[in-house]
Amino acid sequence: VQLQASGGGLVQAGGSLRLSCAASERTFSSGAMGWFRQAPGKERDFVAGVNWRSGGRTYYADSVKGRFSISGTNAKNAVYLQMNVMKPEDTALYYCAAGYPILSQLRAIEGYRYWGQGTQVTVSS
Repeated sequence: VQLQASGGGLVQAGGSLRLSCAASERTFSSGAMGWFRQAPGKERDFVAGVNWRSGGRTYYADSVKGRFSISGTNAKNAVYLQMNVMKPEDTALYYCAAGYPILSQLRAIEGYRYWGQGTQVTVSS
């Protein structure tokens, strides 16, 4: 399975970007897909996810609630991350992830088996 992420770039604070991630060769109708991010010198952190095993329930990190929105396709093999009202602290390398996490691992790196290559997001002040 390969995850292809796209949509990163440079945006001014307050602006918007939309990330896309598509999985090849598999759908995740009994699993989840999501986004993590890693800033220089920091750990990779959960951003948002959609759990199709729970009927498409979505999950967000507190730092992005109300600003970011994750959605998935009916085919359950792609996700999108709409990022609004962006802040300089959103600057990071964003990774798409997919897998079959148990509930306690929905926000954890170890819950996801498949990872995309990362797409850079830079927010200028």
